[in-house]
Amino acid sequence: MTAAVRRPSRVVAARSGAAAGLLLLLVALLLVPATPAAAHAVLVSSSPAASAVVPEAPAQVVITFSEGVRKVPGKVRVIAPDGSRADRGEPTFQGAEVTIPVDPSGARGTYLVSYRVISADSHPVSGAFTYSVGAPSEPPTDSGSDNRANPVTENAVKVAKYAGYAGLLLLVGPALVLAALWPRRLSRRGPARLAWTGLGLLVAATLAEVWLQVPYVNGGGLFDVTGSGLGDVLGSAYGTTHLVRLGLLAAAAFLLRPLFAGPIGRTDGIILAVLGGAALFTWPLAGHAAASPAPAVSVVVDAVHLGGMAVWLGGLVMLAVFLLRRADERELDAILPIWSRWAALAVAALLLAGTVQGLIEVAGIQALFGTTYGRLLLAKIVLFALVIGVAAYSRALVRRRVAAGRPGAMRRAVVAELVITAVVLGVSATLVQTTPARTAAADVGGAERGYFSTTLSSPIYSLEVQLDPAETGNNSLHLYAYTKDSRPQPVQEWKVTAALPSAGIEPITVPLLPLSDNHATGEVNLPARGDWQLRITVRTTDIDQATVTATVPIK
Repeated sequence: MTAAVRRPSRVVAARSGAAAGLLLLLVALLLVPATPAAAHAVLVSSSPAASAVVPEAPAQVVITFSEGVRKVPGKVRVIAPDGSRADRGEPTFQGAEVTIPVDPSGARGTYLVSYRVISADSHPVSGAFTYSVGAPSEPPTDSGSDNRANPVTENAVKVAKYAGYAGLLLLVGPALVLAALWPRRLSRRGPARLAWTGLGLLVAATLAEVWLQVPYVNGGGLFDVTGSGLGDVLGSAYGTTHLVRLGLLAAAAFLLRPLFAGPIGRTDGIILAVLGGAALFTWPLAGHAAASPAPAVSVVVDAVHLGGMAVWLGGLVMLAVFLLRRADERELDAILPIWSRWAALAVAALLLAGTVQGLIEVAGIQALFGTTYGRLLLAKIVLFALVIGVAAYSRALVRRRVAAGRPGAMRRAVVAELVITAVVLGVSATLVQTTPARTAAADVGGAERGYFSTTLSSPIYSLEVQLDPAETGNNSLHLYAYTKDSRPQPVQEWKVTAALPSAGIEPITVPLLPLSDNHATGEVNLPARGDWQLRITVRTTDIDQATVTATVPIK
């Protein structure tokens, strides 16, 4: 009688707690309005134009991006030829256009415009260009706060995202198995501890992502966080989705307690599933998917992709750690066929969603092989194919009904799947922080649309070269150095020359401006058509350097 009284009261308490969590979620939504999503921002034009020589000093500099951007305080500057600040007052942000007031009585010479803004997918976008008044001079150096990314902060963001993925699967796996597949005779204590660990890891990762977003967008260190900076993050779409995630997790926590103690009712199970499904959408809404060319499709397929991963890997953890060790042969005979069907559905969802996602984000075969995002995606596909092979072996064991009698073989296959997918999660955590291939190279070949991009290899580094618009006149050159395993390669010194031997044009030195440890940009005027020869020397240490060459057709 006492147990009968306790159980309903526990369910009532859980539902009251879930209501409190949902109330917290609604308060977060009311207090923190979302910012509209737009596509990943790239600089498309400026006035004065990059490398232009104007007769009189302008009263303002206007830079225009492909889509709307948000301000990073103190990170948009104009530097005069003598190194002083030429900008006057705060820049004005109106959608995709940023207007910087400058001193119209400035001296003659070359000015440097540097910027760091936030694109709609929450990632910072930085760059720089020069223009000259009267006549060019030696480009000035920006001695103000650094616009370059902090590598420690960037890596910490990736670790936080990885921890969030790990926490999600450690929470979903136990909850799903305890709700539908767990034998009544077995204790729920171990899976419950695993699930609480996953929930704690997920909450900690979410809070860490919000904290790290402040120095990430400002280019600062891990603890360069101010109250105003944190307020800006919480007031953005990125902050909103993370607060929503915390509210949904709080609501779900109250329904998880009775589930970890024993079977729950159908209504509570449906509510828990709805909360979990809603929480999955907070990942794509805070990343690339919300800023893709087809945001509605991207958000849905990204959520399906993440949900399939959580069900599959979370279930594998439960099999490896608990069921294959504790359940007897009769119980495994009943459990494994059901799990095998679930896994097949999860894998099918992963494949379908991943295919659609890849088509949207890559947008071309050349970009798949010619950009960092594309190469990371290829690595993920290869690893996923290995996992599918191991999963097929596990499913064959279940079909032949030998898995229940030989749990050791099944356990080894499951462990192999988990090891490979742990690497896949690492690649995914890096992938979501990498500029999508559709942005990094809208057309890798570039011939039809006046844009050139290629990847060059040397014994010590891989170099991505981009030249825009690859036509006579002023061109913007971007260089990205990577290690052989596609990680950013820090560079100590860059040297570039451009020559057109067929027209007797001797090598022209291209002045470069480092934007980050592995990224440099420069402006070069190519006066004639033909096959120009770019000769690029990259020094990575005091003694290690290598030179690569590229032939660029200029129209």
